[in-house]
Amino acid sequence: MNTRFLVKTAALTAFALAPGLASAHTGLGHAEGFAHGFTHPLGGLDHVLAMVMVGLFASQLGGRARWLVPASFVLVMVLGGMLGLAGIAIPFVELGIGLSIVVLGGVVALNLQAGVAAAMALVGFFAVFHGYAHGAEMPESASGLVYGLGFVLATAALHAAGLGCGLLLDGKESAKGALFVRSLGAVAAIAGVGVVSGLV
Repeated sequence: MNTRFLVKTAALTAFALAPGLASAHTGLGHAEGFAHGFTHPLGGLDHVLAMVMVGLFASQLGGRARWLVPASFVLVMVLGGMLGLAGIAIPFVELGIGLSIVVLGGVVALNLQAGVAAAMALVGFFAVFHGYAHGAEMPESASGLVYGLGFVLATAALHAAGLGCGLLLDGKESAKGALFVRSLGAVAAIAGVGVVSGLV
């Protein structure tokens, strides 16, 4: 079961990466917008860590949370991106992004077993800040729709990577695997403190 899921996750990630890499060289406006959108979440340690933590958190919770928690992040992130595109000001965006790493890393490190609704609300809160940053930093020459599609696919791929890692390590059943997943969360939380303090 886990092996089949990981194969699908790897295939999805490769599928998502392929058009971004190919389109980066075409010079077309839509392709350029997609490439910018896709590479934006991958270009910052803060975004990568937070999104992988969402996947690990979902894997620890298990059941419906494995898809509901990442899906809620993506949906709310899109709303945040629309706010950024519209130029609507949201305070403390960088602080919110940094704290998302600290909090989500801490949740994974402590293996906190939240209800699905509470987990969705938690990741959704932080998704607003990540989405806003993506939207506000969109290049003027890019199409909002294809740029948004790019960062949504990249975010989903990062969530899938975290989820796949958590399932591979069998965080709920294997003591060593669970410890490793929790250690990843602790490292992310520490890195998040560095982001918040400006050291990273």
